[in-house]
Parts: sequence; C-alpha cells; structure tokens
Amino acid sequence: MIQNIAMVYSYGDNFRNLTMNKNYFLIKILIIYLFTFLSVFAAQSSYFNKGKKLFDNNEFDKSKIFFERDIVFNPKSESSYLYLAKIYNKNNNDSEEEINLNNVLILNPQNDEAIYMLTLLRIKQSDYNGAKGLIEKFDLVCKSFCSKKKEIQKKFEKLKP
Repeated sequence: MIQNIAMVYSYGDNFRNLTMNKNYFLIKILIIYLFTFLSVFAAQSSYFNKGKKLFDNNEFDKSKIFFERDIVFNPKSESSYLYLAKIYNKNNNDSEEEINLNNVLILNPQNDEAIYMLTLLRIKQSDYNGAKGLIEKFDLVCKSFCSKKKEIQKKFEKLKP
C-alpha cells in the first residue's frame, strides 16, 4: 500500500515537472515573439522618420521610398500620404498628388493641410466648382492653416468666370 502511494506521488511529481517545463517553454516563446514584434514595430516607425529627415534635406526621391515603405507597414499613415503628395507637388505630378491627398482625406476628412493643397490643385486645374466646395470645407475645419485662407481666396478670385 505504501508503495502504491509512493508511486502516485512520483507520478504527480513527474506531471508537475512536465507541466512546469511546458510553461517555461511557452514563456520563452512569448518573450521571443514580443522582442521580434517590438523590433519590427521600431523599424516600421523609423521609416517615416527617415523619410521626413530626407524630405527636409530636399532629397525627395530617397524620402519617397521611405514614405512608401511606411505605408506598406502602416496603410493608415496619414502623414506618409501627405508627404508623398508634397513630393509629387514638387515634381509637378498632379495625378499622383491628387491620389495621395484623397487618401489623406479618406483617413482624416478634417486634415486642413490636405484640403488646402487639394484646393490649390483644383484652382490650378481650373475646377471652379471643386475649388469652391473645398474652400467652404476649409473654412469649417481650418486649424493650423487658417492663415492661408487669404492666399486661397486671391487665387480663387482669379479663377472666377
């Protein structure tokens, strides 16, 4: 009888050891996963920062690559779309600029800088109705670009039929 009780305890010890080993293994996997995730996340967030730094140094072609990489890892990166629109504006590529500005406005319909840039693009394209609608929207949402309202109005006045 004592031998049977001793066997039951030894099976219990083996079971506890096996369970503890599984727990340690799962904890190790979790730690490795977290470090991998954090390193990938850090690399992703640095794409925008590298792109902005290159953009500020007027290296537009190089910065474009980093903004595009940021969008691959973070498709809701409003800032990357906005900077891509600025790059296309500098390169006089109106269609790509418009696509990126529309993406910004899909992500944040109240982005006053994107509305401002799209309004200027509409004026450049002689789209009177489109510019008028954007100016009205700009009046409602302007925060940091309210000082640009007079500039838009002057350009819009020249466009009026």
